Parts: sequence; C-alpha cells; structure tokens
Amino acid sequence: MWLADGWKDYEVIDCSGGEKLERWGAYILVRPDPQVIWDTPRREQGWKNKNGHYHRSAKGGGEWEFFRLPQEWEIRYRLPIQKELTFHLKPFSFKHTGLFPEQAANWDWFSRLIQRAAEGGRQVRVLNLFAYTGGATLAAAAAGAHVTHVDASKGMVAWAKENAASSGLGGAPVRWLVDDCVKFVEREIRRGNHYEAVIMDPPSYGRGPKGEIWKIEDSIYGLIGLCRQLLTDDPLFFLINSYTTGLQPAVLSYMMHTQLGEFAGNIAADEIGLPVSAGGLVLPCGASGRFQAEEDKK
Repeated sequence: MWLADGWKDYEVIDCSGGEKLERWGAYILVRPDPQVIWDTPRREQGWKNKNGHYHRSAKGGGEWEFFRLPQEWEIRYRLPIQKELTFHLKPFSFKHTGLFPEQAANWDWFSRLIQRAAEGGRQVRVLNLFAYTGGATLAAAAAGAHVTHVDASKGMVAWAKENAASSGLGGAPVRWLVDDCVKFVEREIRRGNHYEAVIMDPPSYGRGPKGEIWKIEDSIYGLIGLCRQLLTDDPLFFLINSYTTGLQPAVLSYMMHTQLGEFAGNIAADEIGLPVSAGGLVLPCGASGRFQAEEDKK
C-alpha cells in the first residue's frame, strides 16, 4: 500500500462505526467512510469535541452539523521536493472539504519524477483530467511542470486557482480549462498535441458541463486508450486514481499494461491509504495505477 504519511496539518485520529475522526489543521471533523465497517470503542476526545459532523441520510445524501467551525480555512502540505502547498478548505455537498489528503502519496511520487526531469533540462507537460481543486496540478507545477488542468465544474476550477495563488503558484504555467474531459482529449488528439505525463482522477459517475454522462466502468478503458495517443514517444509517467470498488489495483494494472505496455517503463498498482493515529493501523482510501519511465524507477 502507498501511504500518505507526510502530513503535518492533517490526521486521521480514529475510525469506527462507519465514520472517521479527522484533524484538518486546528479543526476536528467527523465524516462517513464506507470502508469503516468495524465498530471499536470511541475513546478519543475528538468524537465528543468535534467542529463539524456530516450525517449520512438513510435516503441518500446527508447534511453537515457545525460546532464553532469557520466557513473556510487553510492547511498546508510540504512536498519532498521542499515546496509547500496551501489548500483552502470548506465543507460542502456530500461530506467533502475540497481535498483528498490520501493523494499526497501520489503527489510525492510524481513531484520527484518531474523535478529530476526538469533539472535534467527536460520540459514536462502534464495533462491533469478531472482535476478537482488542483492538488495534483499544484504538486506538478511546484516541481517545474507545465500543466493543463481540466475539470467540468467551473466552481472547482475557480477553487483550484485560489489554491494556486495561496501556494505562490499564481504565475505558474498552468492552463485552467472548464471542459468535458473526454471531449477535450479527443480535440487534443486532432490538434496533434502531446504530453510527457497524464494524471486522471475520474469520478465513479458524473456529468460534463453540457450534461454529458460519465460512468467509470463504461468509459475508463477507452479514455486510457485516447490518452495514450496524447503521450510523447518517451513519456515520463501516467497516473490513474480510482475510488470505485470494482476497479481494484489488479484491474488498473491490467488496463494499463494493455494500453501502455509498449512504453519502456514500469507499471504498478496498489491501494492508497492514510495512517490512523489511534491503534497505528491504516485506512484504505482507494487505489492508484502508475506507469513511470524506465530510467526513473528509482
């Protein structure tokens, strides 16, 4: 398992009974998590002294309950390349805060690859699809990449720009695009554009800006094939994230081998997770598939 264990401003304190107890900077939140099917004693004080609690509804969805929680606050993450990122957080629909902290395991990995390539004089163009509030975009840009950030939500792209500005990356070479990811990739193929790296973090289900329907099981394999056409002849890396139960690491690995196996490099897939302070165990948080160029295996 790849662990996001470099956080100072974020922590999974405990998890029990379908919920996780988290520290986001100075604030404690309780949010549902479908992986937490165990029911252990809730001895941590945060369960009682929380600042926010997202209550799941039996009918679907849910709502937040707040206790002395600001509308917005910031946390920071320091990459292993000695660059610090700043993220604006705010609780919004369906339990989210605007950040998936487990993805730091991937930020650490590809930021090192990009920095080494950039220091060697190579320009690294990264395509970030389903880019959300920009965690991966900021990590890539901080390492020296030129990034094309694509998301179907205008609000998420605006939020990502705020994070970039707060991280000192407001002037970084990032193209911010509100677009349907599949249609954008198809247009890029027709334009003849190419990238050294692709990142994709697709939702299980979603809609594009014009109502286009995305269902990951039906669409992900074809999208990998399309993105393969956008890669240079010597790509640096390719990353796929999945929070969908049916797309286990072995499935991600198989898809990547069939679509990217012609490139000289290494393909690996595994769960990603967050350490839990109480008990010292690990909370699984989805899976990732990675390709990296042969010369960058170390």
